[in-house]
Amino acid sequence: MKKVIIGSLVGGLIIFIWQTLSHVAFNLHEPVQQYTAKQDSVLNYLHKIELEPGGYIMPRMSHNQSMDELEGFTKSIAGKPWARVIYYSSYTTDMNMNMIRGFIVDVFMVFLLVWIISKLKIPRRSTIVGVSIAVGILAFCNIPYTEHIWYPVYDLRAQMIDAIVAWGLCGFWLSRYFGQKN
Repeated sequence: MKKVIIGSLVGGLIIFIWQTLSHVAFNLHEPVQQYTAKQDSVLNYLHKIELEPGGYIMPRMSHNQSMDELEGFTKSIAGKPWARVIYYSSYTTDMNMNMIRGFIVDVFMVFLLVWIISKLKIPRRSTIVGVSIAVGILAFCNIPYTEHIWYPVYDLRAQMIDAIVAWGLCGFWLSRYFGQKN
């Protein structure tokens, strides 16, 4: 059990460090957090109209419309601009709890990966790295890529890099810690 805990903690730390580097040092996610000189106007307007915190797609119909109205609405917006807005009513700079929760989730994910690895008959190093990368690709395909299919995201490449690099590095560590030479 001690080996599982150490493997999970170190693997989680590797993923956490990569996530930090990806967002802060390498700035791979810049396309979804760009600056606009119009930010004050947009934020003041959203605050002025008392928009409730939440996620919005615009334009969008209200929920109580008929199918005929939906078809007409869909035709009327085709080819026109649209937006996804995520609005928060208050900005906070305290990242401590977010970082703690992020690290705990990373450790938990690696713990689940270690559990999968423990089910292998002979956990060879190359298999552990392969399984780790497969987990990263599954995670990428499940959320970021599937979301991109419906609502294009501008950091899809960064999300793919994050999945492959973070889980590959974690797999490399786990293969050295748990695996047998090929």
